Amino acid sequence: VQNTMQRDGLDPSIMELDHNKSVASQLKNVDKDTGPPLKDDPKYSKYFKMLKMGLPMGAVQNAMQRDGLDPSIIELDPEKSVASQLKGDEDVEDSGPPLKDDPKYSKYFKMLKMGLPMGAVKNALQRDGLDPSMMDLDPEKSITSQLNKEEDIIDNG
Repeated sequence: VQNTMQRDGLDPSIMELDHNKSVASQLKNVDKDTGPPLKDDPKYSKYFKMLKMGLPMGAVQNAMQRDGLDPSIIELDPEKSVASQLKGDEDVEDSGPPLKDDPKYSKYFKMLKMGLPMGAVKNALQRDGLDPSMMDLDPEKSITSQLNKEEDIIDNG
């Protein structure tokens, strides 16, 4: 139901509200949206302009990735600020060492630090029987918190 609501441009979080109270009374308690709308945010406005000019979503996401930004941000609501939409991502408990310090993967991050190309590092991971896609995760967060988030996306998707 939540995916259908989101597809139709509605806020799926309304489903989590108390059905015995009015929606308006419950939404007054929601934190005020701080910051500019995503489409007007100086960091992201150029990407929304690219979409407006007719570039495909994939091309815009590639440009964001090239510029070191999270490409999934372009899929957020352009009328709300980035901060208000990313608050829900922080509720996953980050237990364990950051991925870059994880004993299983630290050597591969050292390889990157030494200047080896990402492709070579991913080949080394695969050669050692590990998943090369781990290098695409955030090195500052623990592996467990990131894998839990991916499983939630797969379950909800």
